[in-house]
Amino acid sequence: MINPKIAEIKKAIGYMDEKELKTLLLDIIGFTTDNKRYAYFKLHEQQDENFFLVESKEFLLQEFYKGNNSNYWTGKKSLQKLRSTLNKLLKFTKRKDQQLELILYFCQQTKEFGYLDHRHPVIDNLYGVQLRKVENLISKLHEDLQYDYQLQLGELTAHN
Repeated sequence: MINPKIAEIKKAIGYMDEKELKTLLLDIIGFTTDNKRYAYFKLHEQQDENFFLVESKEFLLQEFYKGNNSNYWTGKKSLQKLRSTLNKLLKFTKRKDQQLELILYFCQQTKEFGYLDHRHPVIDNLYGVQLRKVENLISKLHEDLQYDYQLQLGELTAHN
């Protein structure tokens, strides 16, 4: 199977009329649930720029409630699945502040739902990796925003 370049796809799209483009877009959207979510966020993001963040946090919270934290093994597996969901959501936005908000929310929920209470090395490492991502993203933001996020990061690391 060939892997075409984006320039080739842009060129081919340039020759299509509006009806053909709509059909193609609907076919692509129907291909996977991730494509549906991405299109849904992009369409609603134009009216409300925080739509993605609000919906993603709500979705993550629902997933946390579904997780099983009864022992360290099921807690570890549930948290790994939650991290996978977080990573999928992070792909939907290029904005660093939204990515940062989502990772911070994930870390806060991880603490609140008691996953860190198990003191399992895999869970601790997973949490630590997310905190390092937060540090990395904070360094890429404007200085005014960095201070607020540093405070949140301090709260998350203080009890670790």
